[in-house]
Order: sequence, then C-alpha cells, then structure tokens
Amino acid sequence: MNKVYIETYGCQMNFADSEIVGSILQKNEYVVVKDVEEADFVLINTCAIRDNAEQRIRKRVKELRAMQNRRVLKIGILGCMAERLKTQLLEEEDNVSFVMGPDSYRKLPEVLALVAKGEKSAETELSEVETYSDIAPVRLDGNGISAYISIMRGCENFCAYCVVPYTRGHERSRDPRSIEQEARTLFEQGYKEVTLLGQNVNSYRWNCDQDQVGFPELMERIAQISPLLRVRFATSHPKDLSDELLQVMAKYPNICKCIHLPVQSGSERMLKIMNRKYTPEWYLNRIEAIRRYIPDCSITTDVIAGFCTETEEEHQMTLDMFRKVRYDYAYMFKFSMRGGTYASKYMQDDIPDDVKTRRLEEIIALQGEIALENNRQEIGRTYEVLVEGPSHRSKEQYCGRNSQNKMIVFDREGVEAGQYVHVQVTDCTSATLLGKLVK
Repeated sequence: MNKVYIETYGCQMNFADSEIVGSILQKNEYVVVKDVEEADFVLINTCAIRDNAEQRIRKRVKELRAMQNRRVLKIGILGCMAERLKTQLLEEEDNVSFVMGPDSYRKLPEVLALVAKGEKSAETELSEVETYSDIAPVRLDGNGISAYISIMRGCENFCAYCVVPYTRGHERSRDPRSIEQEARTLFEQGYKEVTLLGQNVNSYRWNCDQDQVGFPELMERIAQISPLLRVRFATSHPKDLSDELLQVMAKYPNICKCIHLPVQSGSERMLKIMNRKYTPEWYLNRIEAIRRYIPDCSITTDVIAGFCTETEEEHQMTLDMFRKVRYDYAYMFKFSMRGGTYASKYMQDDIPDDVKTRRLEEIIALQGEIALENNRQEIGRTYEVLVEGPSHRSKEQYCGRNSQNKMIVFDREGVEAGQYVHVQVTDCTSATLLGKLVK
C-alpha cells in the first residue's frame, strides 16, 4: 500500500484543503503517514500570496532531492503555487513529478498512478462548481479539539496585489446542510471548536432549492448545534461586514468574540488603487459597529507596507489607523509583487526595498506597543479558556485560547486538553496572557 506524506504551507484554507486531500487518498487505499521517511510520495500544499512563501517551497524541494538520491520518492506540488506556475514549475524543478491546482484534487489517485509509472502530470484547470462538499476531511492535526470547515472557495474581489482569484477561481459557496452536518459530526466526535473558512466568509450565500442562506444565518445554524461548540470564522472583508452578523455574534456566547478585518492601508487613495472597495471612513464605521454590538470583541488585521506609489504621508495614515483601532494582533508584510495580478500588469513596484522595510518596522513597533497595552488591560480579568495542551516552554504549564482568541498560559494543576476552564489573567507579554486557574 502506497504511503503519502502531506506538507502544508500558508493559510488555514490550505490546511483545510490538505485534509480534503487526505480523505480522497484514504478512500483510494493510500496511507497518509506522519514521517516523511516512510513516504513513497510527498505532496507539498503551497501558498503563492508572497514571493518568500514560494521561495520556501523551492528550498524544500531541493532539500528533498537528497532523500530522492537514497530511494524512490515522488514529489507533487499542490495548491496555489501549482496553479500560478503550472508546467513552468515542472520545468524549473526537475525532481517534481506533478503539479495540481486546488480544484483538481479528485484526480489525485489517477495522477499518482501515472507518476508511479514514471510519467509527469499537470492538472491545473479551475472549476466553476467544485466545493468538495461531499468529502468528509481527514483531520490531520490530531488534536481532536479544534477543526477547520471550508464553507466556500474562490474569490470575486480581485484586489490589485492578490493572486487568489487567479489561483482559486470564482467564488462559490457550499450547501449549508453539508456544512452543518460536518460541524455536527465533529461535535459528536468530541471536537470543541470549529472555524468556518473562506477567502471572504461575509459574502457566503447559498441560493438553491428555495433555500436562501447568508453568512449570518449560517453562523446561527452552527452556533445552535450546541452551546459547548465554539464557532470562529476567517476571513472577513470590511465591505461585507454587516450589522446582522454582529447581532448574531452578540446573541450567542459560543460564537467567539474575535474578528479578523484586514485594513491593508489607512489611505483612501491606496485603498482605491488596491481595489479594496471601501474607504477609511467605512472601515472605521465597521470598527465602531463592532465595538457597539460586541464591546469585548478583539480585532485583528492584515496590512501591506510599501504598496505601489505609497507616499510617506500615506504610510503615516496607516500608522494613524493602527492608533485609532488599537488592534490586538496584526499580520504585517511589505509589498511583494506577484505575477499575474492586476498590479503586475498595470503598476510599477516603485518603492525601494529599504523604504518598505523601514515602514514595515515602524508598523511592527507600533503594533507591539499597542498589543502590550491592550494585554495589560486584561490583567485581573477572568476568562473561559479552551485548553489546547502543554505550552511550548514547559510541560508543567498548559495553554489555551479565550473567546477573543488570545493565548493564555497557566499552571496545569490537573486539567486536560479539551476542557473548558476559567483562568484569571495575572501578567502578560505583548503576545501572550499569563494566568492562574480559578476553581
């Protein structure tokens, strides 16, 4: 029986896709192994959002060449990088046997059979309808506590800098009944938390058989499965964040009070040329709505430093946005031009790298100060925490997240992973809360 090792890079969507891949393989008599040394095939599920993500993949492919010199080992590149580069990747990485885009995973068994015979293959056709809604993913992380549920695929936003619409195709939503059943099954199997995933979950919409379901109603359906099942979601687009969704979040205690709301820039001109479809005023209106409906909600974001033509004044506008919103966490990057995007065709990457780096460092420094100040305000508060397991630093300490998705570390004192416990915050860093169990 052939053994397959799956490596996943990038976002939560990629991890969800790897679990779909695992399910398809197991149904076709392949074994998914946890040790690459046991594998006959290595499948690398890739990200193409930034250039450094792709460079990591190329480095990993070169590392695997040494293993191929010792024994027969076939390598396949899956996901967004495969979709973006297609056969070019096979030409540039001669030890890769096949590439496969994110809408072609049902073909994996037949492609692996061809590869085993020494043939090469490229399956990169995007689909208008594929959602894999009939496939029950294999849970590869093995913690039995938290799981991802992909509710939609693709994207219609076409932000100037982003490859996702080109690597994942048009937006399409899954049947809500299949999503609800997947969440219910996970809860029955002992999972305590699910995260609903989409490139833009707010725009989820199902219209079929007189069943019209938007994202707020879908969230409500999942929350009603059990008050013991936590529900999270990612990622939101500011243009689609509705008051209706915020009202649903406020209504159900088991819907986690955390919203990831990418801002990308504080400048109206930059947002316009990025094709973000909102203004700073609209964005701040949505922040105000979050604070009004869910006062204890944490807010996280994405930001790009040094996008095409960004001025120093516009960079300062982004810093001002951080001061106004006071994010709890931010994913911060300097701009990386990606081939095939609108920006690569019609814009010039004209900000020097040293300027991008300096602007990024200023954003990181400011966000570090804000995160530390936010966390200091948590000292003395008590939260319900879902225990994930031992902390990275000590087996004598456990860690888990509160509803606001903040990690809290505390002395173990007899608790086990998967339990809900109450923890009082006693200290903090900019990234982590420290606490003690409340009995």
